[in-house]
Amino acid sequence: MSADFLRTLAWLPKPDDFRAACAALSCAERDWGRDLRRLANHALTETQLKRLAGLIGDLRAQGRPLVPLAPFKLGLIGNGTLDLMAPALTASAARHGVDLVCVTSDYGQAAQQALDPGSALNQARCDAVLIALDHRGLPLRPSVLDAADAAASVDEAVAFVGRLRGALRQASGAQCIVQTLAGPPETLFGSLDRATPGSMRRVTEAFNAALVESLAGGRDLVFDVASLAQAVGLTEWHSPTQWNMAKLPFAGAYLPLYADHAARILGALRGKSRRALILDLDNTLWGGVIGDDGIEGIVLGEGDPTGEAFLSVQRLALALRERGIALAVSSKNTDEIARGPFRSHPEMLLKESHIAVFQANWSDKASNIKAIADELALGLESLVFLDDNPVERGLVRQLLPEVAIPELPDDPALYARTLAMAGYFEAVTFSDEDRKRADFYQTNAQRVALKAQVGGVEDYLASLNMIITFQPFDAAGRSRIAQLISKSNQFNLTTRRYNEAEVEALENDAAAFTLQVRLRDVFGDNGMICVIVCRPRGPAAWEIDTWLMSCRVLGRGVETMVLKEILAEARRRGVTEVFGTYLPTERNALVVDHYRKLGFEQVSANPDGRTEWRIAAGTEVAAPPMAVERIGGAVEA
Repeated sequence: MSADFLRTLAWLPKPDDFRAACAALSCAERDWGRDLRRLANHALTETQLKRLAGLIGDLRAQGRPLVPLAPFKLGLIGNGTLDLMAPALTASAARHGVDLVCVTSDYGQAAQQALDPGSALNQARCDAVLIALDHRGLPLRPSVLDAADAAASVDEAVAFVGRLRGALRQASGAQCIVQTLAGPPETLFGSLDRATPGSMRRVTEAFNAALVESLAGGRDLVFDVASLAQAVGLTEWHSPTQWNMAKLPFAGAYLPLYADHAARILGALRGKSRRALILDLDNTLWGGVIGDDGIEGIVLGEGDPTGEAFLSVQRLALALRERGIALAVSSKNTDEIARGPFRSHPEMLLKESHIAVFQANWSDKASNIKAIADELALGLESLVFLDDNPVERGLVRQLLPEVAIPELPDDPALYARTLAMAGYFEAVTFSDEDRKRADFYQTNAQRVALKAQVGGVEDYLASLNMIITFQPFDAAGRSRIAQLISKSNQFNLTTRRYNEAEVEALENDAAAFTLQVRLRDVFGDNGMICVIVCRPRGPAAWEIDTWLMSCRVLGRGVETMVLKEILAEARRRGVTEVFGTYLPTERNALVVDHYRKLGFEQVSANPDGRTEWRIAAGTEVAAPPMAVERIGGAVEA
C-alpha cells in the first residue's frame, strides 16, 4: 500500500461528475445537508474540496438548512498558511456529518490570537481551536552538544502550548485540539540519531510524548499528525519547497488527507463516529463461496497467503468488538450453511457469539441492513458495511447513502488495512462503558428476539426483571454523560449540547437537579441510558432543561420511571410544578408527543413547532414492572 493510497483517499469512491453534482446541489428544494454529505463522501481533490466548501458557504448564506449536519465552529491558529487549509476542512467535515465554520487568524499570529482575550478568535466563541503548530513555531532547540538545553527546550515548548490552551479556555471556553510534530526525514548521524540525546529526532519524540501526557485526563485533545506523516512517509510529508514558497507546513498534495483526519475528530466530538460493522461472508471473511465450496473448501487460515489475509479481517473485526463496536452479518446465503464456518471451521476467529445480528437469506443487502439497524436500535448513519462485491457496495450506497462503505482493493491482504485507514470509528474518549457497548447492542438484539416470542407487552416487560438505577451527575460518569449529550438526537427533547466542563458545572450547581440513569435486566447491563437536567423556574417550579434517552430502551417503561423520579424529587424540594419544552429538530420527531403521553398538559405552541408543557409535582404516576435502585440507597420493588 503506497503513499498514493493515502494521498488519494482510496477507501472512498471517486465522484462520477463532480461539477454536475455541485450544480444540482445549488437548485431549490433539495435535502441539502444529506446531499452535501453524500457528495463529500467521495475521494475529492484539493480543488474539488475548495469548490464544495464554496458551495457550502453559498448555501449557508442563503439560509438553507444543512441538517442533519451538526454545526461546529473551529478556530485555527498556527505558524503556517491557514487560509489554504480552511476550505479543505470545511468540505471534509461534511463527510463526517459536521457543518463546519472555520475562523482563521493571520499568518504568524498564533500566540497573539490565543493570549489576547479581545482577539477575533476569542471573540468568535469557537467550539474548539486547532493549534496547528509545527517545529518551526515552537521554542525547540535541538543540540547534540548540549542535550540538557535541548531537553529544557522540550519543557518550554510544552509549557508554551499549555499557555495557549489555558488562555483560549479562559477567554472563550473553547476546547483545544493540539497537533503532534512530524519528525524530520533528515538525520545528522544516520541510525545513531535515535540514540543521540539532543538530536532533532529525539527532541521531536520527547515533545510528542510530553504533549500527550499533558493532555491526558483533560478536555483538550491530540491530533496525531506525527503518526499520519509516518504512515505517508516523512520525505513525502515534508516539502521544503512549499514551505519556502507558501509557508505550507506539509506537502499540499496531502491536504485532503490531513483535512479528513482532522474532520474525523470533529465528527467524533459531535457523536458522528460509527458504532457497528456489518460483514459480508463469502470472499470477505473467507476465500470462496461456502454454499459451493463447503467448509473444507473455503480458504482461511495460517500457511496460505490468501487464508491469512482473511484472518487479518477477522482479527481486526474482533479488535473493534473489544473496543465496543457491534458486529453483524449480512450475507446472501442459506442461514444454516452461512453459520457453518462460525460453528465448526477450526481456523475461524469469529464465532457466532461475537455477532449481534446474523442476517443470512436471499433478500437484498439494503433490506437486510435496515433490519440489522432496527434490531440494534441504531440509525443507518451509525453503520459500516464491508463487502468485497462492488455491485453490492454500489446498491447499498444508492439505497442507503447514510451507511459508510469502504472501497476494497483487489488484493484481500489489504482489506483489513483499508478498513482501519478509513477512520470510521474515530474516538475522542474511551471508557469501560465504551468497551462494553458491543455487548449492550448484542443483548438488545436478544431482547428483540424475546419480545417476538412472548405474548403480551406486560408479560414481556415482566420477563426482563428490570432494575433501573438513578444517580446524580458525578465525576465518574462525566465523560459518558457528555458523550450521550453530544450523540443523542432522536430521543432528545431539546438537543441542547453540554461539554465536559459544563457537565462538571452542573454537578456542582446545588440549584440544578441532575440524573444519570442506568438499566440492567436478565440479559445484562444496558449501561447509561438516560440523562436528565432540571433547572429552577421561579421559586416553586422546575424546567426540564434536558431529557434524552437511548433509543434501545424504548417501549420498556423507562420514561415513566424517570418522570416518577423527577416528580418525587420535586416534591422533596418544595417544587409544585414541572415544565417541559419540546424543541423540534429534523431528527427528534420521535418525541413530539412525549410529554402528552406522560400526562403533561400543553401550555403553549409556537408556529415553529416548539411546545411547552406542565405537570403538577403531586401527580401520581403508575409504575411499570421495574425495581428501583438509588446509588447510596436500597433497591425498591
